[in-house]
Amino acid sequence: MAVMAQQRVRGSGPPQWWRHGPPWWNRPGDEDARGTAWPWLSTVLFTVFVVMGTHFSARGQQGHREPLDAYAGLLLVVAPGLLLWRKRYPVFVAFGTAAVTLVYAAAGYPYGPVFLAVAVGCFSAVVTGHRRAAWAAVGLLWAGHALIALWLYRWLPPPGDSGGSPGQEVVVATWVVAVVALSELARTRREQWARERAERAQAARRRADEERLRIARELHDVLAHSISVINVQAGVGLALLDTDPEQARTALTTIKAASKEALGEVRQVLATLRTPGDAPRAPAPGLDRLPELVQQAASAGLTVDVEGDSPSLPPGTDLAAFRIVQEALTNVVRHSGSRHARVHLEHGGDALRLRIDDDGPATCAEAGGTGHGLAGMRERAAALGGTIDAGPRPDGGWRVHAVLPLNLKEDNR
Repeated sequence: MAVMAQQRVRGSGPPQWWRHGPPWWNRPGDEDARGTAWPWLSTVLFTVFVVMGTHFSARGQQGHREPLDAYAGLLLVVAPGLLLWRKRYPVFVAFGTAAVTLVYAAAGYPYGPVFLAVAVGCFSAVVTGHRRAAWAAVGLLWAGHALIALWLYRWLPPPGDSGGSPGQEVVVATWVVAVVALSELARTRREQWARERAERAQAARRRADEERLRIARELHDVLAHSISVINVQAGVGLALLDTDPEQARTALTTIKAASKEALGEVRQVLATLRTPGDAPRAPAPGLDRLPELVQQAASAGLTVDVEGDSPSLPPGTDLAAFRIVQEALTNVVRHSGSRHARVHLEHGGDALRLRIDDDGPATCAEAGGTGHGLAGMRERAAALGGTIDAGPRPDGGWRVHAVLPLNLKEDNR
């Protein structure tokens, strides 16, 4: 009680279980496993309650109703006993409990908690989606009881029964409507809880997919650039191994440095797969590492001219800008015959503009940039609300033009 009180004090809304469902509620994802289970314990306890409660209430009805006998005992066990099938066959249970209870009432036996079996059966049918069957079952019970109380009582036990009045049947009908209304409320809350759980599960899957996409994009950008440099230097080393050993040694040194850096960045990306909440061990790269990127491109035989300065950027925007330039230069190394590229940085009041140009021509059929690299650049820009345009220039060569907004308060990641 103290915990519930603290929850109500801390929050102005309803308690947590009201929004998401109590822990004991039958969850939709568990229906195959739990929904078909046999509710033995609850059925036995409820049957004992009905039998003992009816015997207790019968003491105050002696002389007015028929005494309890073996047939009455059978009906008192069968009515609540049908609830054992309420999860598997809710419609059958709703009509079965109503029919058995109606037979019990027609036999003139004492009134008691046997009528609660119909309420439980109706409740189970409504919350599982069988609303019409539940309404029909309780309507059948009420109509039968009214027929007995207002007309058939003359020919049914107990002898000398004076029957009931229309006012009493109105009270009974009110109780019936209250039971069904409560069942409808429970059904509505159950469906709402199910929708909320499905939405939370979908949101969790979406976050997982986005995280996998981010990791895949990071790995692609890191490996594609480093392996391109390694591939070029390996070719240089093999070509000069016999004629110019010193130049071949320089190429091997570049391969070692590039592979070491790639391994470090791969470890940093994979570190995000550790326990959630762990902070990264190293800061993410940004445009402050652009000189290092130019040096790596130079080791692969590509001369890069950088124009303009970068402003202070949020971490996510800084990383995206660095990866876009890195991927664009990687594509020049891999797909262009040009050995010269230009990187132009321009920032206004609301956006950072990146332009990477090379003079071409393309050296393979894939120079159009339809692979994962271009898709990754577009995804990075789109995640920040920016755009990427990539295509051939009118005077030859290839251009990548990126626009990244700068009006973000903070990076989402």
